[in-house]
Amino acid sequence: MRAAVYHGRQDVRIEEVPLPRLRDGEVLVAVRRSGICGSDATEWAAGPKMVPLTRRHPGSGHLGPMIIGHEFVGEVVAGGEGFAAGDLVAAGAGVSCGQCDRCGEGRTNLCRRYYTLGLNAPGGLAEYVAAPAGMLRPIPAGVSLDHAGLAQPLAVGLHAARRAGVRPGDTVVVIGAGAIGSFVLAGLRHLYDSDVTVVDFAGDKLDRAARLGATRTVDAAGDVVDAVRELTGGRGADVVIEASGAPGQFENALRMVTDGGRVLAVGLPKQAPAVDLFGLVLREITVESTVAHVCGADLVPALEILSAGVLGAELLDSVIGLDELTDRGLARLAAGGVDGKVLIDPGRRS
Repeated sequence: MRAAVYHGRQDVRIEEVPLPRLRDGEVLVAVRRSGICGSDATEWAAGPKMVPLTRRHPGSGHLGPMIIGHEFVGEVVAGGEGFAAGDLVAAGAGVSCGQCDRCGEGRTNLCRRYYTLGLNAPGGLAEYVAAPAGMLRPIPAGVSLDHAGLAQPLAVGLHAARRAGVRPGDTVVVIGAGAIGSFVLAGLRHLYDSDVTVVDFAGDKLDRAARLGATRTVDAAGDVVDAVRELTGGRGADVVIEASGAPGQFENALRMVTDGGRVLAVGLPKQAPAVDLFGLVLREITVESTVAHVCGADLVPALEILSAGVLGAELLDSVIGLDELTDRGLARLAAGGVDGKVLIDPGRRS
């Protein structure tokens, strides 16, 4: 089969590799769509960071060049483990043991032996992938493969929205209207009836945020802290979600949140933020973070949201083949040239 194999920084090769061997509890899936995200672009541009290229991963046991791709959907090839041949499925990508203390708490994304297909073990940028059945969920009838291909990152946005701890009547600010910010916004709209302000630079992304249900938008070209303070009568927002990773925005989040409020870190800045710990302590601000998603809680609701057909139409950038992965996918994403999601169809030939 053909697959995108990571060999190192700016070295992803389309190769012929053997079909994956199934282990207990796994299902062979013919991949129909596989997305790429900032993690993939970072691995390509500046890695390895998560791919176990030189040191064996403690959870997966993998070592060496590896098939990437952790956002995939496909068709079950052979029945088993509760699935029948021909079933269309979306994958959660993260593999948890189900036995450790974190799994027992329902926090499977923090499993002590956690690993992710496509980041720590062979993944879905290939014609076929071996996926644990426990991470697969049926794609509802009527949901296109192009839209279903957004289920995994949307599940991440849903998990972030849950982590934000929004309460009835809260005012919420989301900084960043890119792909992940849009998924967080969709999660907030699915879970809560709240007032949501989205901050980004004026243009297509803010226009999209308005269409996706933001109560209002704020142009980041101005003083966003003052703007949020003015919108909230001077008190600040109850919850601020930093989803951009842009320089200075985590600091802005701390300044625009109300005393006793909550800040959720989603975006990953390239440089460590300069945190005013003195002010944070005196104002009793709660800072939370979020990573990945909980498959059992987030993947099915993500598919339900996508079944409406709105979010996928707004966020799908393009569908390309494996041969175009670097030039039209990873390089564009690493350069900041993609506002939505790029999907790869492994069966497509140039």
